[in-house]
Amino acid sequence: MQLFYNPSIENSTTELTFDKEESKHIVRVLRKKGGDILHITNGSGWLFEAQLILADQKSCLVRIIKAEERPPLPHQLHLAVAPTKMNDRYEWFLEKATEIGASEITPIICEHSERKVVKLARLEKVVQSAMKQSLQCYLPKLNEAISLGSFMKQPFDGQKFIAHCGETERFSLKSKIDHNPQITILIGPEGDFSTSEIQQAKEKGFLPVMLGDTRLRTETAAIVACHTVALANQL
Repeated sequence: MQLFYNPSIENSTTELTFDKEESKHIVRVLRKKGGDILHITNGSGWLFEAQLILADQKSCLVRIIKAEERPPLPHQLHLAVAPTKMNDRYEWFLEKATEIGASEITPIICEHSERKVVKLARLEKVVQSAMKQSLQCYLPKLNEAISLGSFMKQPFDGQKFIAHCGETERFSLKSKIDHNPQITILIGPEGDFSTSEIQQAKEKGFLPVMLGDTRLRTETAAIVACHTVALANQL
């Protein structure tokens, strides 16, 4: 199944016109013709079945014939991950975290961050593409970059963890995950969180955890954390 994304479509929508880029992809790449069936999501949990009425490279028109609301994941995982030095590694993390089932992602700027400017336009496309590829109907929320200090001033529900490589007391993330609908995990930059950042997080109620016996890159650590939560919450 080929999944398309259009955030404006609602369960009351009867017809939809694709833009030039999507229309060209439908006609020239996928070679769809009038009468063919397409599947579309709005990224908010709805899956639509539509029939192609007009197959035009500049503007395809479809008629909605079925709308179905898909159930969300049993947990909502918010990953707050420091940007990596190389942008392609962060994009890889976003792609895989979306496939596994992260609900919200925030780039956090830390004391040891080597990259402190994050452009969301490209990253949003990566997340959208990963959602479509993995046939999901919920698009993860991708937030603007924020300093770690500002991030921790926000209210959080559920369990809160900070994964770091320091020598202070840490617990296995796997052993501490409950079947909690709300989970937030902090993942630091290549140089790890500073001692003061770890202390600040602990004072805010974040439990220090480890993700295994080896030292992981930022993007790898984020994926391990995401997968650990997904396994712990499997029905």
